[in-house]
Amino acid sequence: MSASATSERFASARGQGPSGRDAGSGFRRWRGWQRVALLAPVGLFLLAFFAYPMAKILALSFSSEASGLSLENYVWFFETSVNIKVLLRTFTTAMIVTLVCVLVGYPYAYLMTVVGTRWRALLLILALIPFWTSLMTRNLAWLALLQPSSTIATITRKLGFGELQLLGTVAGVVVAMSQILLPFMVLPMYATLRNIDRRLLAAAEGLGARPSVAFVRVYLPLSAPGVVAGSLLVFVLSLGFYLTPAIIGSPQNSLLSQLIVTQVSRVLNWGHAGAMAMVLLLVTVVLIWLASLATRRNAALTSSGERS
Repeated sequence: MSASATSERFASARGQGPSGRDAGSGFRRWRGWQRVALLAPVGLFLLAFFAYPMAKILALSFSSEASGLSLENYVWFFETSVNIKVLLRTFTTAMIVTLVCVLVGYPYAYLMTVVGTRWRALLLILALIPFWTSLMTRNLAWLALLQPSSTIATITRKLGFGELQLLGTVAGVVVAMSQILLPFMVLPMYATLRNIDRRLLAAAEGLGARPSVAFVRVYLPLSAPGVVAGSLLVFVLSLGFYLTPAIIGSPQNSLLSQLIVTQVSRVLNWGHAGAMAMVLLLVTVVLIWLASLATRRNAALTSSGERS
């Protein structure tokens, strides 16, 4: 066998000859169709149950019985002072719930990274327990706990705080929503904190930094992605929460989700409901975009600090 024939055979085996190129391109085409086949069910599901309903709501928000396509629903929304007040209350409540979850969830997630395996498993189970019960059950439990005759009210009276009225108030809604949404804050935080190399803290302390300074200057910036991820998740879920404000809150302290349900079920004005939903979605997208910009800026500053 000549040297040229031998080299051609080896080139074909490696996919470099004519037959090898054909086989390689065929394999790549097969892999491409395989990816399409795997993604098609998910894509069709999202198209049917997410994209189409969103497009339908968007079309309804620009529709009017009198003039067809118009901005009448959006003009009504921004000219009605109650809508603006409820929108601000919704975002304020979501921000407070997010802040409470950060303040409670960060120490909890940090504790999960420093304890032993058994305690970590126990803490993880405690964080996951809310997922094992229905949302309605948890809201009814909070409804019983916040009653004026409940154990919590009795304890607060004996401690000298007087009558602590939480049922039917925004404060009661914040307490219940914070407990329900806390796992959505803890789990992303824990996923980030567990991957932080604690030797960095030891190195900072070895260079003369106090433990508190090392935590603030080293550990806290590295944990920012988990905090941002959990905060965005809790904040977005809080904006659209309906069941907890409807059960724990009151009509005088309604959130925007309750007004949307009222427009759909009682007033039967889908255009107004669509405009409310689109305004809520638009503001949410803008806030998420700003948060992502802040996260990228923090990552850039952190990486530049590491290079320096």
